[in-house]
Amino acid sequence: MPALPFDDAEIEELVLRFNAVMAKEGMDVDDLGGNATDDEVAETLQETPGDLSRDEITQEIESMNDEQKDALVALFWIGRGDAEPQEWEATKALARQQHDGLVSRYLLGQPEVGEFLTEGLEKMLEYGVD
Repeated sequence: MPALPFDDAEIEELVLRFNAVMAKEGMDVDDLGGNATDDEVAETLQETPGDLSRDEITQEIESMNDEQKDALVALFWIGRGDAEPQEWEATKALARQQHDGLVSRYLLGQPEVGEFLTEGLEKMLEYGVD
C-alpha cells in the first residue's frame, strides 16, 4: 500500500489556503469609487502588495522535503486525471524527474489546484492509501 508523507488534515488545510489565494485577482482598478462598504468587499478579493497569503503558501510548500513536494505534485496529477492511484510510486518519480523550479510556483499556476488536490486525495483514500 502506498503512503502519503503527510496526513489528510494537512492536505485539507493546504487546499483551503490554495483556494483563498486562487480566489484573489490582481488589482486592476486604482480607485473603486462608489460606496465605501462595497469597496471593502472588492478589496478582499484582490491581491495587493504586501498580501502575505501567496508568500505564506509558497514558503510552506518550499519548506517541505523533496518527498513531500513530489507527493504533492503526484496527488495533483492523480486528481487531474493524469495518473491513477495504482501508479503512485511512478507518478512521484516522474514528479521528481520533471522538477524544474519552485513546486509552489507550478501549483499556484494551475487552475483549480485545490479541487484537483482534493480529488487526488479522495482517489488515494479509495485506493487504500495509509
